[in-house]
Amino acid sequence: MTQNILEMQSITKVFPGVRALDNVSLNVARGEIHAICGENGAGKSTLMKVLSGVYPHGTYEGDIVYENKVVAFKNIRESEAEGIVIIHQELALSPHLSIAENIFLNNEIKRFGLIDWNKTGQEAQKLMARVGLKENPDAKIKDIGVGKQQLVEIAKALSKRVKLLILDEPTAALNDEDSAHLLDLLRHLKGQGISCIIISHKLNEIAAIADKTTIIRDGKTVETLDMGKGKVDQERIIKGMVGREMDNRYPAHKSKIGAEILRVENWTAHHPDDKNRVVVDNVNMNVKKGEIVGIAGIMGAGRTEFARSLFGRSWGTNISGKVFINGEEANVSTIRHAIDAGLAYATEDRKRFGLNLIDDIKRNISMASLHTFVKFGLVNDNEEFKIASEYRKSMNIKAPSVLSITGKLSGGNQQKVVLSQWINSNPEVLILDEPTRGIDVGAKYEIYTIIQRLADEGKGVIVISSELPELLGICDRIYALAEGTITGEVTKDKATPELLMKYMTAEKGKK
Repeated sequence: MTQNILEMQSITKVFPGVRALDNVSLNVARGEIHAICGENGAGKSTLMKVLSGVYPHGTYEGDIVYENKVVAFKNIRESEAEGIVIIHQELALSPHLSIAENIFLNNEIKRFGLIDWNKTGQEAQKLMARVGLKENPDAKIKDIGVGKQQLVEIAKALSKRVKLLILDEPTAALNDEDSAHLLDLLRHLKGQGISCIIISHKLNEIAAIADKTTIIRDGKTVETLDMGKGKVDQERIIKGMVGREMDNRYPAHKSKIGAEILRVENWTAHHPDDKNRVVVDNVNMNVKKGEIVGIAGIMGAGRTEFARSLFGRSWGTNISGKVFINGEEANVSTIRHAIDAGLAYATEDRKRFGLNLIDDIKRNISMASLHTFVKFGLVNDNEEFKIASEYRKSMNIKAPSVLSITGKLSGGNQQKVVLSQWINSNPEVLILDEPTRGIDVGAKYEIYTIIQRLADEGKGVIVISSELPELLGICDRIYALAEGTITGEVTKDKATPELLMKYMTAEKGKK
């Protein structure tokens, strides 16, 4: 029988008005990759914060048994000293420091009281080799991609002689190639005897890599599945997560498509730091009332750059082209003008660009249309509260009230706040950039329902997504983008993953 490195016994964690964890138990064997799955707000991250000392001993009930002894961590430093290292979804790296400096940040190699830079560089290279990172240790974090930054975080964990590595949504922001490399690395670390806990919404990755999967729902342990026994597929995991079968992950919808609402002609945008580099190249597209239009493309295709340049020229330089809304040329030269013209853009990075995480739900919802709440130079707080409360109810935002701090909500509920914010601006066309990134299947279903409801109200909706099944499941028509150019346009009845991938990888100028 394999010995457990970790046993979390009857963990209960209560916040004011919320029981986040209710008698949760988790056992992880030595050298095991153990996945934790659950809907947003199920308690996954809270459980890991209890384990790592973010929520110190005394603030929760239950016991943590680590390497056969009961531990009572007061902070992260204490858990790391025992070999437990957590890598959060938002990477804790300093962008202006080098790779080597980040690896040994707060764990510096010293000699005679001073940092030994030669030793630091040598040891950094050894750790980088272990994770397959072939960069100069002196390279700045800001100059390497997200996939490589993730490897720096793991190298940093290895520098602390990690025994139990916790990764929270490690592949959420990675492309397929970087994700595959990371999963291979985890298998390699497993071979070295390092235990791993992985939290992920990418169920295909869980099915491929996990030895066991524990499902948490509404703050309670539902079950632990042995991935090697019997057939445990994605549908089986989903059933445990949401408490029901989800034969169709996309809600049925009958489109009611009307007249053209948006037309973009010859849209071109250059890179803000290199004015000679064309990133969006002569894009022509249209959207009709009640239509959900997808934009597919591999990483670097220019999808987000197109959306942001269109929305008030918030990205790029030397931008040219025309935009027509309801048949009339629209002024989208600034974000304010774009909003007034009827455009809305929900960013792919809600934490950085979409929300004020330290402010409440009420203010975040009113943010894009705050001027509509102003009377005699003052914001009507009662009206703001009323409108936000209506959105909280209609969008099913799970929070005690609209005065709850947005940063404390789950990813799915934060995304509903972003959507509420832009719906409240009463747009003609909504551009939704990766609207379901980093949220669970249950919350995704709700978001899809909201998107369909907006289309049924006569809005035009553009969905940018890296997930082809998502585009195929909810869109009426899909454009493929490659190297900043539209390479194909496919209606729902003719769209297949193979055809879209063909267009997405087409050479510039070839369809």
